[in-house]
Amino acid sequence: MTIKNIISATLSIIILFSPDLAAQKKEQDLRREITLYNPYKPSLADFKKKSYLPEIDDTVRVIPRFSYNVLSRPYSPEFSISTIKPAALLSDPLPKLYKGYVKLGLGNYATPLAELSISSHRSRQGAIGLYGRHLSSFGKLPLRFFPERVFAGFMDNEASIYGKKFLGNSILGLSVDYDQKTRYAYGFKTDEPAYLYKPDKKEIKTGYYDVGVKAVFSSANLDSADFSYDFSLSHDYFNYSKYRTFNHTAFSGEMAKSIEKLYAGAILDFDYYKMADSLHMKPRYIFHANPFIRRSTGQWNFNLGLRFVLARDIESSARPYFYPDIGFGFTIVPEYLGFFTKLDGRLENNDPLNMFSLNPFLRPDTLFRMKNTDHSIAISAGLKGNSGMGGSYVLSASFSHVNDLMLFANIAHPDTLGHIERGDYFVPRTDDAEILNIHGELSGNISERLKFLTSGNFYSYTLAFNSHPWGKPVWNGSFELKYNLRDKILAGAGLSLLGKRYFLVRQSSTGWATLSDEVIETPAHFNLSLSAEYRYTRILSFWVKVNNISTRRYYEWAFYPSQMFSLMAGFSYSL
Repeated sequence: MTIKNIISATLSIIILFSPDLAAQKKEQDLRREITLYNPYKPSLADFKKKSYLPEIDDTVRVIPRFSYNVLSRPYSPEFSISTIKPAALLSDPLPKLYKGYVKLGLGNYATPLAELSISSHRSRQGAIGLYGRHLSSFGKLPLRFFPERVFAGFMDNEASIYGKKFLGNSILGLSVDYDQKTRYAYGFKTDEPAYLYKPDKKEIKTGYYDVGVKAVFSSANLDSADFSYDFSLSHDYFNYSKYRTFNHTAFSGEMAKSIEKLYAGAILDFDYYKMADSLHMKPRYIFHANPFIRRSTGQWNFNLGLRFVLARDIESSARPYFYPDIGFGFTIVPEYLGFFTKLDGRLENNDPLNMFSLNPFLRPDTLFRMKNTDHSIAISAGLKGNSGMGGSYVLSASFSHVNDLMLFANIAHPDTLGHIERGDYFVPRTDDAEILNIHGELSGNISERLKFLTSGNFYSYTLAFNSHPWGKPVWNGSFELKYNLRDKILAGAGLSLLGKRYFLVRQSSTGWATLSDEVIETPAHFNLSLSAEYRYTRILSFWVKVNNISTRRYYEWAFYPSQMFSLMAGFSYSL
């Protein structure tokens, strides 16, 4: 240990254990005596020599010289940005589109069915095709108190050739259509001796054929927020049982566009009827204009419009009509409960084609003299929403005031010998009425494979002149089930119900001398039907339909019984 180390250690010990000595340090002199406890041995440390390389300074400097030229033209870099391919989403493949199908069937009451549809393949350029259908029946039905069955057949024929051309955001279409319906007025009152005469089939034959051409020009997406349009122009020739013929020209147009938060548009329709075989009958026409604005949000929606109609039928001069077109709705519980209300009106066009579809047994000389029905005012309100079973529901009530409501009275036409000339036909009887209607709908899925749909209506009539709404039911309803087993077996069941109705029967006992009226009540009835289809392959399937399983005979119109149990079976083949 060196002397220096010994001194430092001694001072540290003194300061650590005797803090009072620091205060006495100023008062006492330091002792400068050194006591050596070991002999002193002097020594020298090892010496290491550092070596350095000599540095030589170069006094010669070389200045480099460069020679270069500057181009006078500007530099234009060619830089391209490579596009990034969007992420591809795997979409479901489009189903195979067949060119068409053939459907053939045969049922009792000598009822054949033939249906054909042919169209072009899926294309961005357009489409062409044709369609045809034939359904007829040659069966006979019994009448009450009549010893023999009477012929009660019918025939329906349809044919159409159509084409579409896609022009950017527009569609241009053209079609030629043919429609023929044949009926037989086989029903008549048989509880009197004068009616024991069996009418000839040719004498009770009625019906029409209609040939028309139609051109359509519309936007590809009518639901777009951009300007959308749909225009059509048609002309057809109507012939009714060689009694009356007329030419019908119609124009229809609809335009709409979103303006900020509103959806505004207008509907224009014009129908013109000209008798082809009569010079003294004035043309009839109906012009309809309906401007509107709409607004819809997640919670509420409204529609505000006005309907203007200028119409003239055969027996009256031109008359204007004004109807409100107001609707409002809002959501109470999202998706499950919503309220809606509506105030509107309309003019119902009772042209010969519409009236024949409603009642095919109208007297021929009255078919072309029908008044239009004026639904002057109608108010409705109700609830709608999600049924919670994969479907929807609607419950509503409406009240309307109607002028010239179309009713039907049954009138027998015997000749002076007491024989029937053309069976019993119906004639219109118009009346002013107030109608209360309660309507309900419900749809849903019982399971993944089983679906149902049901609806019903209740009517209450207050008439100005007639005691009953002749030919109209007090209530009606329907129920439908559909079953799908892996798209291999398709089955369905349907039930239609019709409440009681009243018919006014005007007849004569001895020729035309004495007329008497009789009220007939037809009871409520139901019609249960079943259907099934077995898809043997993708292109071949077999089907069967059964109608009126209860085998109960009912009457669609007074004295016109329906077919009882009917069965039809056949097959469908895809081309």
